[in-house]
Amino acid sequence: MTACFKLNINAAPRELRPGLQIVARAYPRRFAGAAGARAVTFIPQTAPGLQVAAGPAGCSVRYRTRTDVFRALGRLLGADPRDAAAVNFTETAAFDTMGLMLDVSRNGVYLPGTLEQFILQSALMGLNMLMLYTEDTYEVPGHPFFGYLRGRYTVRELQALDQYAGALGVEMIPCIQTLGHLEQMLQWPAYGNFRDTEKVLLAQAPHTYQLLEQMIAAAAAPYNSKRIHIGMDEAHGIGSGRFRKLFGEKRPFDILNRHLRRVRNICQTRGLRPMIWSDMYFRLGSKTNSYYDETSVIPREVAKAIPRGVDLVYWDYYHHDAAFYEKWIARHRAMGAEPVMAGGIYTWSRFWTALPWAFNATKACLQACRKTRLREVFLTMWGDDGAEHNLFSALPGVQFFAEHVYAGRPDPDRMRASFHAICRADFDAFVLAAELDSPRHLRRRTSSLSAANLSKALLWQDPLLAMIDPQISDPQRLARHYRELAAKLARAARAGGQNAQLRHPALLARALAVKVMLRRNLAAAYQSDNRAAMKKIAAVELPELRRTVRQLWRAHRAYWLACCKPHGWETVERRYGGLIARLESLAERLDDYISRRTPAIPELAEKLEPIWPELAEHIVVHYPRGSSPSCIK
Repeated sequence: MTACFKLNINAAPRELRPGLQIVARAYPRRFAGAAGARAVTFIPQTAPGLQVAAGPAGCSVRYRTRTDVFRALGRLLGADPRDAAAVNFTETAAFDTMGLMLDVSRNGVYLPGTLEQFILQSALMGLNMLMLYTEDTYEVPGHPFFGYLRGRYTVRELQALDQYAGALGVEMIPCIQTLGHLEQMLQWPAYGNFRDTEKVLLAQAPHTYQLLEQMIAAAAAPYNSKRIHIGMDEAHGIGSGRFRKLFGEKRPFDILNRHLRRVRNICQTRGLRPMIWSDMYFRLGSKTNSYYDETSVIPREVAKAIPRGVDLVYWDYYHHDAAFYEKWIARHRAMGAEPVMAGGIYTWSRFWTALPWAFNATKACLQACRKTRLREVFLTMWGDDGAEHNLFSALPGVQFFAEHVYAGRPDPDRMRASFHAICRADFDAFVLAAELDSPRHLRRRTSSLSAANLSKALLWQDPLLAMIDPQISDPQRLARHYRELAAKLARAARAGGQNAQLRHPALLARALAVKVMLRRNLAAAYQSDNRAAMKKIAAVELPELRRTVRQLWRAHRAYWLACCKPHGWETVERRYGGLIARLESLAERLDDYISRRTPAIPELAEKLEPIWPELAEHIVVHYPRGSSPSCIK
């Protein structure tokens, strides 16, 4: 689409100029001001929302917030200038806060340049908040082992990101942990005295709060925001370790509330309003430790003792029924606080975002939030089990979220056009790549979506022990699916722009097309003493798999080093190294067996048993569990 709009930056209100310069530099062909381009003027207003009116000579954008301006530009970016309806529109967001949370604590610490690109794209979609989830990946003066060798962000990096985001109308909010999820810090001898359990900080100890004062001061310093997320989720076993030895047996509810009060006070002395994940209250009231246990009971005196001035964040990434969200929002309100909603774009424990699942969960979540009139909602993008996923694979989920924030029933064609223009990528091709984990033929058979990580489980399973194989219902059909998917994704990857991100999932599908049947075919040939069949596998299929896995490793490494700090890649690379070594060992052992230099391959004689009651297309298997039957990792 040719350039058709001119951003007259010097004539724009001063608050908009830095952000407009960022947009003009990023999209010069669209906003270059070529001959015949329509000038865009910006007019502040007190009414909520944005209004765009375009005529032959110019285009006006009426706005109340900077977020309105960049949402308007995002829509103009993808609009056909000949379509009057596309360049004349009014929109009002359903929420005051609509944002994202990126996990930068599980190996993947995104480079500032990567984050700038992501911030710009999400701002053009219309979002206005970003959290970086940092367990230990930020600097704390005087604490060299805090984030040690983990690629932690410097104060300068975060300050520059905050300034960049602010120019685009995006508030950056620090997001840390102050109770659980601190195993990265607590593993070091320097912090042994702060340990309750392996993952939980020692509450009630005076020196703990001295440390927390330093952590909170350091976390908040780079940002202009006066809000801070202090975590406190999944603090399993709180009070059961060193706490019990030092302070005796105490009710976990009381430990939690007392600790929260102390940390809230630290925040308030710095003019910060804290928020926490709310799950521990529901878990402690549940006999099964479940966040979503409808029989869980939070005693009235516990709810009454929750410190005021703390926002409770209700996180839920799993339900596709708006009624469930409504019920849990009501339960939060019954605790005396207006909740903040945190949904999820399903990035974790996989290579590519589970987009169909995320779409359905996001739609149900936002329907409930609109109906119950919540004012703040954001989506999380976690990196569990190594952050192996491609960050940009989540972008269709971000666009989907934004469209539902601004419209109850968004136009799918307009959504795709905006995505294509903002992200320089094909929306449907990115969604297609999610069939690595959720093949369409399996969804048709079960009539349900799945958040399984099938491709990850299959890639990392040992080629000889193959624990996932018994969980596969139709391996030949699955192998055929992966061959077809690989071809489609390889074609899409050649289209240029962000479509190049599809090369890695294309290679992954190609590898899986072989690996799905590898051990199965080898075992059948071995058990029938068909050495000719084994020789063919060793000469054709195994070399192809080894070549593809090496290409996959290199492609993944190229993505990581282009988008993330190098720290953390060693964890993922060891996985590739282990798989490559096992495939090499398998090749040598097959050669020895076929040549009768060794009498047996005992692993191929073993009968594989199903481990889980569900099929692999319905379960999430993390690397330590799926790669080996051993507990030694």
